[in-house]
Amino acid sequence: MTLHTPQQTTVDALLDQMTLQEQVSLLSGADFWSLPAVERLGIGALRVTDGPNGARGGGSLIGGVKSASFPVGIALGATWNVALLAEIGRALAEETQSKGAHMLLAPTVNIQRSVTNGRNFECYSEDPILTGELAAAYIAGLQEQGIAATVKHFAGNESEIERTTMSSKIDERALREVYLIPFEYAVKKGRTLGVMTAYNRVNGTYASEHEWLISDVLRKQWGFDGLVMSDWFGSHSTAQTVNAGLDLEMPGPTRDRGEKLIAAVEAGEVARDTIRARTKAILTVMERTGTLNDQRERIERADDRPAHRALIRRAGAEAMVLLKNDGVLPLSGNDTIAVIGPNARTAQIMGGGSAQLNPHYRVSPWEGLVAALGEERLSYAQGCTNFRFEPLLETELTVDYFDNTALSGAPEHSETFGEAQAFWVGHVAAGKVTPDAFSARLSGKFVPRTDGLHRVGIASAGLSRVYVDGKLVSDAWTDWRKGHTFFEEGCDEVIGEIELTAGVPVEIVIEFATKAYSSLGISAFRMGISAPLGKEAIAHAASLAAKSDIALVFVGRNGEWDTEGSDLESISLPGRQDELVAAVAGANPRTIVVLQTGGPVEMPWLDDVAGVVQAWYPGQEAGNAIADVLLGRAEPGGRLSQSFPVKWSDNPAHSQDRKVYPGLDGEVEYREGVFVGYRHYDKHGISPLFPFGFGLSYTEFALSGHTIADATFENDGKVAVDISVANVGQRSGSTVVQLYVAPRDAPVDRPEKELKAFAKVHLEAGQSRTVRLELDARAFAHFDTGRGLWIVSPGRYDIAIGTDAKQMRPTGSVERIGELALAP
Repeated sequence: MTLHTPQQTTVDALLDQMTLQEQVSLLSGADFWSLPAVERLGIGALRVTDGPNGARGGGSLIGGVKSASFPVGIALGATWNVALLAEIGRALAEETQSKGAHMLLAPTVNIQRSVTNGRNFECYSEDPILTGELAAAYIAGLQEQGIAATVKHFAGNESEIERTTMSSKIDERALREVYLIPFEYAVKKGRTLGVMTAYNRVNGTYASEHEWLISDVLRKQWGFDGLVMSDWFGSHSTAQTVNAGLDLEMPGPTRDRGEKLIAAVEAGEVARDTIRARTKAILTVMERTGTLNDQRERIERADDRPAHRALIRRAGAEAMVLLKNDGVLPLSGNDTIAVIGPNARTAQIMGGGSAQLNPHYRVSPWEGLVAALGEERLSYAQGCTNFRFEPLLETELTVDYFDNTALSGAPEHSETFGEAQAFWVGHVAAGKVTPDAFSARLSGKFVPRTDGLHRVGIASAGLSRVYVDGKLVSDAWTDWRKGHTFFEEGCDEVIGEIELTAGVPVEIVIEFATKAYSSLGISAFRMGISAPLGKEAIAHAASLAAKSDIALVFVGRNGEWDTEGSDLESISLPGRQDELVAAVAGANPRTIVVLQTGGPVEMPWLDDVAGVVQAWYPGQEAGNAIADVLLGRAEPGGRLSQSFPVKWSDNPAHSQDRKVYPGLDGEVEYREGVFVGYRHYDKHGISPLFPFGFGLSYTEFALSGHTIADATFENDGKVAVDISVANVGQRSGSTVVQLYVAPRDAPVDRPEKELKAFAKVHLEAGQSRTVRLELDARAFAHFDTGRGLWIVSPGRYDIAIGTDAKQMRPTGSVERIGELALAP
């Protein structure tokens, strides 16, 4: 299946036949995931599904039809592999088709401005060029198969704190040189058919009604001709959004369009030609994706494809970054191994929020190692916990629904859950209760495994409370306060304590009732219970490590920490994980730490361990991919796409002034301007823990010789650089050749250097290759806000090539005599 060539005569002919009401009907969703059909004209229903690390389909964030879980965005960013991103895009098109959808809400291309952004895991990089190139490849692969991409979130959504109301104050130069470039690449190189606006405001105006961003930049300057949709519940007006260029309000049913929009047209607030233009954008995308005549019933399938399993495993390994190796990796496979840590037997495969899905399966590191080595040489200790919320109660629960908020009368519907969590949107209880005015009572049993104190936690978007054997233990009902759960619609977890006896069942009753919401129309709760681990668990882990040849410590975070709707408070490992690593390293010098996080962490134990692997959240094949890398069956092919600072305060967004981060009085100032990521560390002379682009290999590479072809630089600003890359090690592997441009005579304050080209190179042992890196005029330009143009100013531009932002060799320079101006 491929994208159709747009037949504007078909689209225009349909528009000519459509009434105003029919045109307006297509400008908002019919339900949570689809647009209405226009049956009179045979127009089908355009359907969308969440991404970007899979295709969830029309189900809830919890449960639903099973789907393939691919590596998350920051993992794909760490591959630096454009061809791999295109391959994943093609695979995700098949996943989207299996869910009966025509558009995938992906990729996420916001810049990793802060190391604490809860959604960093979903984004590719701190660098706009790397992000843009990867996104364009992902989009091209997806759309080759007839599925439309929806690049998001346009623009300035680099934090999850108060994201539905916060105004990102960004000067135009920083927007143009950093934050808009990935979207520009998505449009100009990827030819994306969809763009999703951000929740936040940009310089005071909501992104969904930002005429300069949508109409001037996106459409007029970049030539975008697809559809622009709001994020879910991210549209706040009628005439303003339509006139600004927002084609589609999601989800449905409509809140600000429909009859309100027809009234706005009749009142002269919105022109009929504007309605036609908005509708034409949607029909054009439908034409290109073959949706216009798609009358098929939506059928969602859980297609577990062997080819996708293999791709996920390969991509997960290629994303892993070897940060330290004192000769212990790859493992021989003959050693006794202590497998330790909270992430050892738990498969951390994805982040939280709208990107999460119900995977076909999850492979934990323990399971991956057992499959590769057998269990005889392995031993296990948890050591400590790293959960943000009390561990989810997994038991059979009977759920009774009431069509009121007082749990009164007879239940309207009953069903069974297998765990103590729910995420309700739209259709609830088989449609037998009002979605925004219902209550529910859940009842089940819990059997403690240990004697003693247990912690019971509940968090909810709505009112909730937990009874244990009739005793109220956790109360998020009486004094409910908005917190940081469920996309900032829920309260923070409320924890109560109770003494329980091992093996003695207790009755758990959870009561829930809806309440008014602020932005997103969701109702949800999550309840967990656990017996806390003490210091003896760390001591046991250290003892186990001392008795083993190798200690593997699996630590990090999970989707409770790295999640949409909530930023991190620090980049220290949660809980007592640092203490665990230190204790294990003290007991065994051959300790290897395997990190799973959605971004950087502080590493106070770094000098005391023999190896560190950053494994990210690599999808459903996590444990197998991790075992492949540890055992040398696959190369750790990743290179950091985000700088790892020594400490959080080194990060460019860190400031004593809350205006800079996390924001104050509804505004967050991007005061660092263009100096984001490695540009910030260069400007301030701060040494990162690991620099942008860094990553070790199991083999060795050498760069030698170079030529710079700049004969046309004065005329058109183009330059080509050739360099020889050789694998001088003993095994096959890969490296990333990175080219940075350093302006030396700039008329404005510019970064010391900027990544402008790169190439992922795979070589066998002893093999060499000449790599060509091509630069256009934009690679040397800065944006002149006064003239509204990109300017390549006269002067010298140094070129350096290396394998990370610190390890570079000067390659030469090019020089201009005259100025070159380029349109945006």
